[in-house]
Amino acid sequence: MIDLAPIARPDAPLARRNPVAKLAAAVLFAIPLMATLDPVAPAIAIAVELAVLPLFGIHPRVLVRRAWPLLAAAGGVLVTLVLFAADRSGRVLLDAGPVLVTSGVLVTALGLVLRLFAVALPGVIVFATTDPTDLADALVQNAKVPARFAIGALAAFRLVPLLGAEWQMIAMARRARGVEAGRNPAARLRLFVSTAFTLLVGAIRRGTRLAVAMDARGFDSGVPRTFARRQHFGAADWLLVAGATAVAGTALAISITLGTFRPLIG
Repeated sequence: MIDLAPIARPDAPLARRNPVAKLAAAVLFAIPLMATLDPVAPAIAIAVELAVLPLFGIHPRVLVRRAWPLLAAAGGVLVTLVLFAADRSGRVLLDAGPVLVTSGVLVTALGLVLRLFAVALPGVIVFATTDPTDLADALVQNAKVPARFAIGALAAFRLVPLLGAEWQMIAMARRARGVEAGRNPAARLRLFVSTAFTLLVGAIRRGTRLAVAMDARGFDSGVPRTFARRQHFGAADWLLVAGATAVAGTALAISITLGTFRPLIG
């Protein structure tokens, strides 16, 4: 089952910030880190992210369970670069036929893996500490996002956990009809694609019904809507945005000062 519910203590100081402020802070924190390929700037950023976890009310062990796809992606990046990187400069660390690992390859791979974590972790933290309804309300009230888009995104977000349950239901229904792949890899791949296509068709049908229902309720009428929960954007929220930007800029400045800065372009 896919679980997207908040996992933070609601009384934590940064978890209580405005959802738009947290989202803006995550974006502004990530953008400067995408300008460099060196491992120093993202390493500093990750250290800061882990240091402020208690202020968001998240235990590191709980965050690892939520962010496990990042670990899989990092492993894929590392293996791909070790096997297929074009730049093989630096000292040779391993020469095993077609596999040639050099210090330059490892530095590049380390920089990309750290940048992946540094850029993605703020987003994981934001959604792990934010109620989807509060985020939709804040987007409409504070960011002036159209209500049709914000509420539609909220509905889609709420429906995501159903995908895991539907996948299991489709798999069990096919198993009950005797449709199984056994140990045949080709049959498993064919069954996986077929199940994914069935799930996609069901998701499109549900999205169409949702869009029709929202239009019937006047989400595209242009009439100002009222809100049950007001989302206030105060001085503490501005400080969070400014602090995230300053930390990312400082990490980049340290990288430049140490001479490890490697621009993404140029």
